Amino acid sequence: MVFAYADQIPMQKCSPTGILNLDERCCDHPTIKKLAVMMRPVVFLAMAFALVDNPVHAGVQGALTSSSLPWWFWPLALFVTCFFIGIVAIPAGIGGGTLFVPIIGGFFPFHLDFVRGAGLLVALASALAAGPFLLRGGLASLRLALPMALLASISSVVGAMVGLILPASFVQTALGAIVLAIVALMLTAKKSEYPIVDNPDRLSSALGIHGIFNDRASGQTINWHVHRTPLGLVLFLMIGFLGGLFGIGAGWANVPVLNLVMGVPLKVSAGTSGLILSVASSSAGWYYVNEGAVLPMVAVPSVVGMMLGARIGARLLHVLKASLIRKMVIALLLFAGARALLKGLGIWV
Repeated sequence: MVFAYADQIPMQKCSPTGILNLDERCCDHPTIKKLAVMMRPVVFLAMAFALVDNPVHAGVQGALTSSSLPWWFWPLALFVTCFFIGIVAIPAGIGGGTLFVPIIGGFFPFHLDFVRGAGLLVALASALAAGPFLLRGGLASLRLALPMALLASISSVVGAMVGLILPASFVQTALGAIVLAIVALMLTAKKSEYPIVDNPDRLSSALGIHGIFNDRASGQTINWHVHRTPLGLVLFLMIGFLGGLFGIGAGWANVPVLNLVMGVPLKVSAGTSGLILSVASSSAGWYYVNEGAVLPMVAVPSVVGMMLGARIGARLLHVLKASLIRKMVIALLLFAGARALLKGLGIWV
């Protein structure tokens, strides 16, 4: 995580007199920043290949269910696929795991346990890569994210424990049904760009959950508040469980709850969803790591491709119309969900 944020975290800021000054930077050397960026893939490679000796799921052969292509084709295909997933996932606010698991699980010859384990790391990677851009642009709120992420992270561990006990065919079928339900939700949900919250509830006021959002696309400045905070906390408990169970991060549910239930502006909901994913996905992800359900061949190219794509997607969130990205995501999820459902039922293997 240190290298994921290395070129975004401001160094100690000071004035020539030695007094802290938030408008100036010290030690902002371009060479140091470039080295930090170059070291990210190395760090992920080192961390991932350290998992090879885990005794539960050993070897590449255990991950590949059936394939006649050379082994190097699949890491390359994973990298390219995850790069494009990262570009569209952040503006859509659904998290990389929501697209990664049904697409990779349905069209790549990897066992679903490995795909779900990598899916949580992918969701984590996309959130970490986009987080600094979102926070600096006012498109995400830490005060809003932390209470929701705390509950989601607890329930996501429980979901991960249940998910690794269930048979892969059952999880594949259930995943297809859930993804198709996500498509129905995205088609029917009426998202409000700037919800009106007349009376913030006491809990949100006590936690200081509010903010000011400058929308560059419309030129508006929105002073936003939230309501129905207790209901939102309960819903995030359920969201975290589903995210850990299917390894999809559950970003698809974060945005509707934040936007429709709690009254957060749509773009702030999409940005804050990434911060929540970074906490919840890391909790469930480490359980998959501990159980040996994370394979470097699957995880490393997926994480690196997702991080690179997410950085582009975070920049596009300022200028790109959400409706265009939403249509693309719906089309991808519809196809991938149908594929996962038919594969789990044994109809389209």
